[in-house]
Amino acid sequence: MLSAGRLFAAARATASTAANATAAKLPQQRGFVTFRGRPEYIASIKRAWRLQRWRNRAIAAAGVAGVCGYAVYNYDTAYLVAVSLHRSSVAAKVTCQVAWDYYRNFPDLLPENSEPFDEEERQRILDARSAVHLRSAEKVKRALMKNGGVYIKLGQHISAMQYVLPMEWCLTMQSLQDQNTASSLEDVDRVIRADVGRSIDDLFQAFDPTPIGVASLAQVHRAVLRDTGEEVAVKVQHPMVRKYSDIDIATVSVMFEFIHSVFPEFKFMWLSAEMKTSLPQELDFCNDKTNAEKVVWEFAKYPDIPLAVPKMIQASERVLIMEYVSGRRCDDLAFLRKHDIDPEAVSREIGRIFAEMTFVHGFLHCDPHPGNLFVRPRDKRTTAHGYNFDLVLLDHGLYRQLSPRFRYEYAEMWHALMKGNRDQIKYWSRKISGTDLYQLFSTILTGQHWKVIESKRLSQTTSAAQFSMDALMEAQPEILRQITEILASVPPVLLLVLKTNDLLRMIDTSLFADQPPIVQRHAQLQSWLRISHYCLVAIRDIRASDIVHSSSRLGVIQATKRIIRLALNRLDFLYMDTMLWMYSVLLKMRDSLTRLYA
Repeated sequence: MLSAGRLFAAARATASTAANATAAKLPQQRGFVTFRGRPEYIASIKRAWRLQRWRNRAIAAAGVAGVCGYAVYNYDTAYLVAVSLHRSSVAAKVTCQVAWDYYRNFPDLLPENSEPFDEEERQRILDARSAVHLRSAEKVKRALMKNGGVYIKLGQHISAMQYVLPMEWCLTMQSLQDQNTASSLEDVDRVIRADVGRSIDDLFQAFDPTPIGVASLAQVHRAVLRDTGEEVAVKVQHPMVRKYSDIDIATVSVMFEFIHSVFPEFKFMWLSAEMKTSLPQELDFCNDKTNAEKVVWEFAKYPDIPLAVPKMIQASERVLIMEYVSGRRCDDLAFLRKHDIDPEAVSREIGRIFAEMTFVHGFLHCDPHPGNLFVRPRDKRTTAHGYNFDLVLLDHGLYRQLSPRFRYEYAEMWHALMKGNRDQIKYWSRKISGTDLYQLFSTILTGQHWKVIESKRLSQTTSAAQFSMDALMEAQPEILRQITEILASVPPVLLLVLKTNDLLRMIDTSLFADQPPIVQRHAQLQSWLRISHYCLVAIRDIRASDIVHSSSRLGVIQATKRIIRLALNRLDFLYMDTMLWMYSVLLKMRDSLTRLYA
């Protein structure tokens, strides 16, 4: 059978021959060929055109058939490509919309020394800026919710960046903490089959189809194991999160690069870099099991701390089966009152747990929001720690290992902040952050204004700094550039430490929301004193280690000097820690008297 190309060539040759023969027989008039009747070569040309048209149609049909065939035989890959392109287009569209809105509609602030200074005009500008912030935040939130998964995680990160972003952005994104879509039971069963090799019916005697918790990456179901009859919690990853994660992270990186090209002071590429590091760890549930078991081992020597970690039974990349532990969020004051649990004790023990992790063990849980910290009522007569509750720590996917040197420098920085020693703050801030912006770095670290820190009243204040980016930018036009410079310069691990600090401060604020003002003030003081104690512990231990390893010679004089230095190091710690303990006892006595006469 001749191909379409050969047919077309034959038709063109036939048409050319016919045209030449016909033209030879016809008379010539003024250089033009005249015709009588219907020339044969016109019909030949029409046939050639029809053949060409059918050829084009055949090529198009073959292309469509090839695409359809590939999609049929490689459905998963084709679907993934199509959905990834759609998700990327959603992100790109909202990025361009927000960048254009800021470029066209975001007014500059009036300088305070402008003449004449118009207060009404200034307020109008602030309102216009706020409207752009709010409008843009809503657009981005809708796009994040539409894409889900990693994008929801990004929105949750944004909601905690109150020291960097305007409040309109942070408050708008806070709703993403509770707006996650659950996967269907069929999807859950497919994930369990793929990872565990058994269906829900084979693995569990009972399985609640309604999840007890839904997060951006996974959801948790209550179930009963068929083999042992043990009640368990089953954490199952949303089926498409892992498939989309790489393209989503790449898209976020491109978005940040584009925004940075439009707004050079926007230097938040570290956020996408942190997501690249953290997300793969959170998506592998084997890390949850390993981290949880390490935390249990670390705290086994502290029976006086009421920490409970669910027993990990089985883990794969996308399915985690663990002991089911009842309880409620640690900031649920109604639940605490119902079970006669003291919020102050809850706050104190949460602070102890995370101070131990930060300054002593160096193995830090970096996502301690209230949904990951439950309170479980207990009979204190049956507990080793003597409290009527346990603090249940959940979601062990995101941890960071803090090196001894980082813990030492971080402890020295906090110690200098407590004393209000400007020179020491400047020195240790430079060591940690790599910048000379020690005042701003101290404010970000503590949540307090520099004036409070400099006046040596950090351990005597309770008011958290209320960051308003517009107010700060009006007072210091370079503030945004300075903040982004700090965050781009600090070690990546410090970014998660800062996030952990902010989440713990939010929990403390919630736990004392219904207490008398003086009790709230003392609760903040106790928090600072607790941090001071663990800073001293970290400094004592690392200095002792440096003394022990300072010299390899074992002469009598060197050994005697080493013993004296170790003793002085220990005495210095005991003196300062005793002062902190006495002050803490005094605060507790005053709180007791306040409650007695309230």
